[in-house]
Amino acid sequence: MTPTSRDGCSMNLNLLFAMAFGFIIILTLLSRLGSSTSSRHYQYRKHKALFTPAERSFLGVLDNAVGEQYRILGKVRIADVITPEKGMTRQHWQNAFNKISAKHFDYLLCDKQTLDVIAAIELDDKSHKQAKTIARDQLVEDACRTAGLPLIRFDAKRGYHVESVRTTIASTLEPDFEPEIETIPQIIASRD
Repeated sequence: MTPTSRDGCSMNLNLLFAMAFGFIIILTLLSRLGSSTSSRHYQYRKHKALFTPAERSFLGVLDNAVGEQYRILGKVRIADVITPEKGMTRQHWQNAFNKISAKHFDYLLCDKQTLDVIAAIELDDKSHKQAKTIARDQLVEDACRTAGLPLIRFDAKRGYHVESVRTTIASTLEPDFEPEIETIPQIIASRD
């Protein structure tokens, strides 16, 4: 091979690498451009209500049961209330976070003034007897237990006695839970 043919081969090889590199850059830019605009093509719709009729009914009972110094919040993402402990590897922490990040508590019992979370409250309907939901419930129970957050469960039913709900909450949180209750008639909420 003559020196000129080696230079020509070297130039062709350099040109080929430059073209391949340019092609990769163009593909990368196009994929980024496509991903940033792709969300514009999604269609969304608003739910009619935040709560199901059963959840809404129970919320009214909870509001009456907890008194004036507490506030009930609904459908709060678990990861906004508890988080994995520090000290684990980044991957382990991310895995633990991912397990709770797409789940929510049905209700939170909070201090009305500070909004400090006092307890999580779950309303369990018959879907909580399915294997997938049982696994989800166990994860939530374990997460609450390790975080030191009391978790109070109620079975979904046609009606609730305010005093019974108050007693269940108080027995879980004693001696910290002392609602200031005005004389409230015994409300029995029922689903329509």
